[in-house]
Amino acid sequence: MKLIIWLWNPWEKYKNTRHNVWFLFLDFLQEKLNISWEFEEISKFKAKILETNISWEKTLLVKPQTFMNLSGEAVLKIMSFYKIEKKDIIVIFDDISLEPWKVRFRESWSAGWQNGVKSIIANIWEDFKRIKIGIGQDKRWDLADWVLSKFSEEEWEKLQKETFLEVYELLLKNL
Repeated sequence: MKLIIWLWNPWEKYKNTRHNVWFLFLDFLQEKLNISWEFEEISKFKAKILETNISWEKTLLVKPQTFMNLSGEAVLKIMSFYKIEKKDIIVIFDDISLEPWKVRFRESWSAGWQNGVKSIIANIWEDFKRIKIGIGQDKRWDLADWVLSKFSEEEWEKLQKETFLEVYELLLKNL
């Protein structure tokens, strides 16, 4: 079984922000896989989970329902319950150190500035697959305000036409 985790903040006020870029990817993925999203909220995991098949692999899609900075709690509980090994998880998140829309795959790396990844490392160790999308950093903005800002129409189009397709291909290749 594979486990794909989106790091995000699940509250309405964070919807469509740079920090939640991977949540926006779910709509794209839903269309590509031609499946509906009916995530089951499981309070003991502090997460919403959807069980599906991707490339003939039984896969759990997970949206932690904690603040991003506490994502590791949900990941550890789910991995323990389903007996999923670290090599079978992919964590998807935004990265301010990458240029906007650049995508990077890593098998292991430091958390950098990303507190959600820091939380996962603290709970399960650092050897897990990651897909990062660059959101850059506009130095004219306070960092918190920047990552919680919304995309322009032009940025949104680029995400859908280029970046999300690249992420989708990386997922299929690395499951």
